[in-house]
Amino acid sequence: MIPATPELLKTADGRPLREALVAAQARSKRKAFLLVLPLLVFVLLTFLIPIGYMLKRSVEHDGFSKSSPTLTAWFHANPEFDHMNPPEGAFAALVTDLAQMQADKNTGMAGTRINYTVPGSISLFKKGAREAGDMQPPFKEAMLKLDPAWGDPALWYGMESAASKWTTDFYQVAADRKLTATGWERGDDKQRIYLYLFFKTFLVSGIITLICMVLAFPVAHLLAVLPMSKSSLLMILVLLPFWTSLLVRTTAWIALLQEQGIVNDALVALGVVSNENRLSMMYNMTGTIVAMTHVLLPFMILPLYSVMRVIPPSYARAARSLGATSWTTFRRIYLPQTLPGIAAGSLLVFILAVGYYITPALVGGAEGQLISNLISFHMNKSNWSLAAALAAMLLAAILLLYWIYDRLVGIDRLKLG
Repeated sequence: MIPATPELLKTADGRPLREALVAAQARSKRKAFLLVLPLLVFVLLTFLIPIGYMLKRSVEHDGFSKSSPTLTAWFHANPEFDHMNPPEGAFAALVTDLAQMQADKNTGMAGTRINYTVPGSISLFKKGAREAGDMQPPFKEAMLKLDPAWGDPALWYGMESAASKWTTDFYQVAADRKLTATGWERGDDKQRIYLYLFFKTFLVSGIITLICMVLAFPVAHLLAVLPMSKSSLLMILVLLPFWTSLLVRTTAWIALLQEQGIVNDALVALGVVSNENRLSMMYNMTGTIVAMTHVLLPFMILPLYSVMRVIPPSYARAARSLGATSWTTFRRIYLPQTLPGIAAGSLLVFILAVGYYITPALVGGAEGQLISNLISFHMNKSNWSLAAALAAMLLAAILLLYWIYDRLVGIDRLKLG
């Protein structure tokens, strides 16, 4: 007897079975897509679009190009001009645009754009715009007489770069480079602010991650081996910070760590320090590390606990029965099985620490500030393009970290719970 094939079988309504199965699978996929559609829309609106806009703003700024059409056209027509000695035609185009800026009252917008790369340009542009309408040829001589700064090669490099709304200027500034008479060059030690803050942010985040790992490992182990009744109570204590506002927790650390705070009062009462030599643990890096460690510790405990609770205790007992010491059992049997949890917790804590803003701002003071605080500063000062460039560099560093983790450990081994 020849078995029936799907082509020969039919459903109750007379449709071929294969066709009915394909239709059923298509309906199932549509239902699954509709279920996740709200999440996809939410991610698109709150994550992908803002990141795309941020990346766009980091390379786009039309504050000068839109206000200076004549000079912009001259730059495009004369790409090889001498920045050390701009010709009369460049100054004529500049004067024409400055006069129009004064009439349109948008001198500040153009001057602000150039000021991002050549400090001091705002006042120069406002001064030039006020006088441009009354100037007569030769314009180069008139402009240099008004202010010799108009002959600065760095200024012309800056205006040439700003003549296009698409620019890498803000990435140059974010990399601690400055415009000079010969173009972009590395800034001196006093001007290397951003790369230092990037390094400081990653160093502090690494220190916090290491402290969290040391503190979380025994707590997670205790959670994994205790009876369920006691383990549940301890887990509540671990999760308790999640039920308290971050602002409240940070404010509590201010009360604890300040010079007239509870910790210093206790140390003075115990005679550990004198009243005149109270410890400075607030508005510096110490306060930032302590407060951020407290906030991020649960994010290390939970991945470790999720791995440790499924490790069979019989493995350690078998190793001990074969003559292994406690240290050897821990090092060769227990610790390797916890590595996925260590890696996941470290990755999670490190990435959260890199982007933290509120805690360093409140307890860190000037010394404890991180790159996120500087990004917020530039956003509040309306230099969104520089803030976007710094944020894009931070995003690139985080993606690189994910890539390294994937190469060394594997994202498929990420265990967060």
